[in-house]
Amino acid sequence: MPLPPPESIAPANPQKTRTGLNRIWHAAGYSLEGLRAGWNEKAFRQEAVAAMVLLPVSLWLGKNWVETALLAGSVVIVMIVELLNTGIETAIDRIGPEWHDLSKRAKDMGSAAVLLALLLCMGIWGAAVFQRILHG
Repeated sequence: MPLPPPESIAPANPQKTRTGLNRIWHAAGYSLEGLRAGWNEKAFRQEAVAAMVLLPVSLWLGKNWVETALLAGSVVIVMIVELLNTGIETAIDRIGPEWHDLSKRAKDMGSAAVLLALLLCMGIWGAAVFQRILHG
């Protein structure tokens, strides 16, 4: 029996058939759902609360738009990496609860990415605070 032509096969994901504003609208909805799911994770919630404080402070601490963008951007990068790490962990957990070396490796690497993002953020903020204290 011959296979039907590719255009007659319904895609598994209806998002793939959407175009224009309809696609953007639905993509925005999925993104908001992702942020809601992230909010249910303790680490992301802590980082989001810290961002609520640090983002306004970056406007005061940064002496120009570049410094402000670095300060604010480093905070947002931590949140982005945390969401990606949570996505990795969720996908691994969906596969199964049993321990596997590759699952552990993937989760450890996601965790390491969060650590590096946090170190970058702390380095940028530390340097900015030091500069502010040293040179007013």
